[in-house]
Amino acid sequence: MATMTVKELLKSAAARENIVVKGWIKTRRDSKTFSFAEVNDGSSRENLQIIFEAKDGDFTAVLPTLVTGVSVAITGDLREAPAGARQKVELHARKVEVYGGCDPEKFPIQKKQTSDEFLRTVAHLRPRTNKYSAMLRIRSELSFAVHKYFRDNGFFYVHTPILTASDCEGAGQMFTATSLDLGNMAALPKTDKGEIDFSKDLFGKKTYLTVSGQLEGETMALALGKIYTFGPTFRAENSNTYRHCAEFWQIEPEMAFYELQDNMALAEDFVKSITRHVLENCQSDMDLFSRFVDTDLMATLKNVTDSNYERLAYTDAVKILEPENARFEAKVSWGVDLASEHERFLVENYFKKPTILYNKPKEVGSFYMKLNDDGKTVRGMDLLVPRIGELIGGSERENRLDVLEKKMADFKITPEGYWWYLDLRRFGSVPHSGFGMGFERMMMLVTGISNIRDVTAFPRVPGSAEF
Repeated sequence: MATMTVKELLKSAAARENIVVKGWIKTRRDSKTFSFAEVNDGSSRENLQIIFEAKDGDFTAVLPTLVTGVSVAITGDLREAPAGARQKVELHARKVEVYGGCDPEKFPIQKKQTSDEFLRTVAHLRPRTNKYSAMLRIRSELSFAVHKYFRDNGFFYVHTPILTASDCEGAGQMFTATSLDLGNMAALPKTDKGEIDFSKDLFGKKTYLTVSGQLEGETMALALGKIYTFGPTFRAENSNTYRHCAEFWQIEPEMAFYELQDNMALAEDFVKSITRHVLENCQSDMDLFSRFVDTDLMATLKNVTDSNYERLAYTDAVKILEPENARFEAKVSWGVDLASEHERFLVENYFKKPTILYNKPKEVGSFYMKLNDDGKTVRGMDLLVPRIGELIGGSERENRLDVLEKKMADFKITPEGYWWYLDLRRFGSVPHSGFGMGFERMMMLVTGISNIRDVTAFPRVPGSAEF
């Protein structure tokens, strides 16, 4: 007997005997002469129809137990479905083994529309719904597309630390990681000022969960040429917006000898490529999202893949936005860090296509962004897309030692902790660039899902670490 997935069976063009399928009952109904059930094993959005007939076996005792959520192994023969059926094949059961029962009165995932808010409270079960199983399959395929793109373009995949003593963004919104026993405050080592003495901690200094692998990525790009990292990052930011999580996955390429224009071109090509990959390889799951989540999804994604992205200097963006200030909650003037409402106006209302904003004021950029000759702006760039705003943030990195040291002083960053980062500018420095993409935001773009809490299995947001 051959065990096959639902996806494999639905692709089968020939009748087959002694087939075993294992999964969960989605629905079951009875007719006068036989019974139907639909089984799903997660391999496909579609279910496999199972036919129970008396001539194939005695199912009298087991049929009443086959309710939604029950896990089963069903042995039978795959046959061509009658003309007009939704599927080409169906499985005629001869044997049923029940692995685990499911009380239909208590099982929270019923065959009816259920709100996203409720499903977040049962995040351990929501992958069994059509929407969230489809989301997870797309997430898997999109992850593969990321790795494929960089491999095909000559990048090396590297692993940067999760535990770090460096604050890449300089914002201080980091989770402290310690081996000290915080449950016993009296026993904690203290400094002369009465503060916790992290020199007695495992690493001999205060350590955090990483907010970015960029700084370490730069070290490897300046040896290997082109690298990328793809892993979890953490921000201790008390934000409850639709597009922020405390834990998220981030894609960060770094490229030696790339200047700002090269960086922008790579970001555009990357977004287009991985979007096309999902459209070509997740058609059934994408159909669900385009029909039931966002009816404009396919038009949006066609715009993403087919447009030539607008390149827009920050100063020119302000000139466009200032006359529209009456519509914005946060007013725009030169020097303001543009908010999501401003970004979306540019993309959705003004240019009507993805836009790359560049040369932002140095005050709203990060310390590592290369200073332009005007002394006012830095070579940062943000790739903006519909519904989300910023999808990618990046820059040409400051490769001049004296300028970087001055910028670190302006940001009140002590250079002692970044001696190794400064060494990159002392020994064979070159122009180099990179960017970061929040993977969950890319998932929001390709699925049309409007809340970041619903594009990851177990979202970590303020007040929520239940699962």
